[in-house]
Amino acid sequence: MNDEPFPFADLALARRLERTEAKSNASFVVARALLFPDSGARWIEVAGAYAMFDGTTSPLTQTFGLGIFEPIAPAQMAELEDFFRQRGASVFHEVSPLADATVLTLLNERGYRPLEFTSVMFRPIRGRLRAKSAHNERIHARLVRDGEQELWAQTAVRGWGASGELGEFMRTIGQISARAEGSYPFLAEADGQTIATGGLIIWDGVALLAGASTVPEGRRQGAQLALLQCRLDYAVEQGCDLAMMCAAPGSISQRNAERHGFRIAYTRVKWQQVQA
Repeated sequence: MNDEPFPFADLALARRLERTEAKSNASFVVARALLFPDSGARWIEVAGAYAMFDGTTSPLTQTFGLGIFEPIAPAQMAELEDFFRQRGASVFHEVSPLADATVLTLLNERGYRPLEFTSVMFRPIRGRLRAKSAHNERIHARLVRDGEQELWAQTAVRGWGASGELGEFMRTIGQISARAEGSYPFLAEADGQTIATGGLIIWDGVALLAGASTVPEGRRQGAQLALLQCRLDYAVEQGCDLAMMCAAPGSISQRNAERHGFRIAYTRVKWQQVQA
C-alpha cells in the first residue's frame, strides 16, 4: 500500500481513465488489423471519443470517452452511428457520468437505452512500496518474454474455461492482447509451471490492469496476488502514478480490487441504440 492521497474523482481524473482505456482498445484494434487484415478492424476519433470496430460481436465494438473531452453535436453523433452501421454492427456507447450534458440529451433523442454498468476503479501508486514477495513463495510472476505470447494466450484460455469455437475466439483475443502496442502481458508460475495470466496497459502515467486468468489447478494459491504486485511494481518503474481496473458492480473482481486499495471513481453506463 502507499500513503499518497487519492485524487478527487473529477473530470480531470475521468479524462485520464477514459483515455487510457480508449487507447488500450484502439491498440488492440490496430493489432487485430495487422494480424488479420481481412477483419476490417478499424477505429476513428470524433469529438474526442474513440469509436472502434473489432467485429460485429466483439465487446470492443463501441465508443469510449463520449462527451468527456468536448460536447457532442447531433452531426457528430450521426457520424459515429454511421461508422458502426456501415460495418453491420450495433451502436454502443460506454458513457461516464462526468460526460457533458449534451450526451444524455442526444442518447434520449436518438433512441438509446441503458444496457449495463461498469465500476471504474483507481488507486495512486507512485508512493507504493515494492512488495517483497507474494504470500505464496512458490508463485513467481514475471513479464512475458519474446516468443511467449502464444503461451500467454493458451494459459488465458484455459483459465477462462473456454473450449470449441469460444475457445478459439478467446485464444485469438489472447494472441492480439499479448501483441498490442502499450500492452505488457505477465505470467505467473508455480514450480516452473505456468498457471495464470495478467495484462497491463500503460498510457500517460495510468496503468490499466486486465486479462486476469488462472487455470483450474492453479487457483487459490495466490497467483493473481503475485501478478497484481508484479504489475504494479512494473508500472511504478515505468513512471505511472495511477492504476485502474474495471469490473461489474458488486462483483468478486470489484471486491478483490477494493481489498487491494482501489476505489470506485464512477459507474459507467453502456447504451445501445434500439431505434434510429
